[in-house]
Amino acid sequence: MALLDTSTTAARKRLGVDAEHPHYKWWALSCTSLGMLLATINSGTLIIALPDLERSLGTSLLQLVWVILVYMIASTVLVLTAGRLADLFGRKKAYVGGFIVFALASLGAGFAGGGTELILWRILQGIGGAFLFANSAAIVTDAFPREQLGLAMGTNTMVAAVGLVIGPVLGGALVAISWHWVFWFNVPLGIAGSLWAAAVLHELASPDPERRLDLLGTTVYVVGLTGLVLGISKGGLSGWNNTTVIASLVAAAVLLPLFVFIEMRQPAPMLDLSIFKNKLFAAASGAAFINGLSRFALMFIFVFYFQGPQGDTPIIAGVKLAPMAIAMLISSPLAGVVADRHGSRGLAAAGMVVTAVGLALMTTLQIDSPYWQSGLWLFIVGIGSGMFNSPNTAAMMGVVRGERRGIAAGARVMLQNTGAVISIAFVIAVLTAAVPKEVMFKIFSGLTKGLSTAKLDPFISNMHLALWVLAAVSLVGAVVSMMRPAHASTLEPAAVRAES
Repeated sequence: MALLDTSTTAARKRLGVDAEHPHYKWWALSCTSLGMLLATINSGTLIIALPDLERSLGTSLLQLVWVILVYMIASTVLVLTAGRLADLFGRKKAYVGGFIVFALASLGAGFAGGGTELILWRILQGIGGAFLFANSAAIVTDAFPREQLGLAMGTNTMVAAVGLVIGPVLGGALVAISWHWVFWFNVPLGIAGSLWAAAVLHELASPDPERRLDLLGTTVYVVGLTGLVLGISKGGLSGWNNTTVIASLVAAAVLLPLFVFIEMRQPAPMLDLSIFKNKLFAAASGAAFINGLSRFALMFIFVFYFQGPQGDTPIIAGVKLAPMAIAMLISSPLAGVVADRHGSRGLAAAGMVVTAVGLALMTTLQIDSPYWQSGLWLFIVGIGSGMFNSPNTAAMMGVVRGERRGIAAGARVMLQNTGAVISIAFVIAVLTAAVPKEVMFKIFSGLTKGLSTAKLDPFISNMHLALWVLAAVSLVGAVVSMMRPAHASTLEPAAVRAES
């Protein structure tokens, strides 16, 4: 009895609360929110700094694009492995490790002396990001009752929106000092995140008894997705008859279907296809993929629109991007609360429709369009994104058994990020088509002063084409969202059993 009292007293001395405490869920949410804040601030600061990186490091356009893409590919293809390792060895350990790796990679990236070296550090950053992404939703789902999942996911999305607001503005300010600080500012955040997670998180899930890892499936998916993205992004710059482009696309066409074939036969697959037997999870996963495909490249487009044709400084461009994130900040928590009470299917579909409307309105923008137009259209897209994200994530995670939430959260992130990677590669291919390389270099470097309207018009025309395609994809996402069962059905035990 005395031993029990001693252990209880020791537990009370640690930061945070016991896992059984009714307030533990908020401590857990604070950790995942910090991880989300780190990831989104990093994304915004880097994107706004791309033109300055190109000037400072002398990178090619393709290298510049791949500074963004390699991070996303690494975090995408490894997120399922990270989720699997978390299911095996503990989500707390995986989350703390993700913060540490991210901080170390950010420190190294700031010392990079060229584009290739920076790309290698970004791959390591992506590995750290994979452990954060894979475990965030699983940790929240472990800690919260299902009827509050929408609120929890909405809070995480709201924090992400705060990061998206801060990121571009902070990036513009950091670039004014030196591009190195775009990476170095992540280091104290990463250290703080690792210490906080180590102090307050508990291991709530039982380890998965199946101990094997799917190295074959992971390798095939890495090579296949890299081939697809390299082929699409390089095709717009070098032509679609380029040998590397053709070889990359052929490799993707062979390896990505082969990946599915491998996963169907693996005893411990990287992507457990059985979780897609649940209709709600399958349709919500498809919608998450389409959301990444339709929206992620938007910030990429507008960084170059504002710093290129409109001639804005990095700080001004960062401020101009804020309406989309502010709208997400407003709509995400509200959408989560509404979804908890009334279901998420219609809300998620409506969010995709609102996003499509905003994307379509953006096709009216010209070189000299007033800011109120682009700001308003960005705000509309942000409202739609907030309406979709938190309800869709809560619906997905709410039907997965506790011991499989790591792999399910990894599947969600993998699909959404795969869509995002393809989105950027597609947009680059469209934007660079039929635009002279010297003009594209000046647009991507923020050096368009002196360029005539006639030289900039092809870029604007291509931007409109990309936006129309993204709007159409978003409407497809609305249809997919409506194809799943109502969220209310996930509260029944039968729905959980159907997932197995």
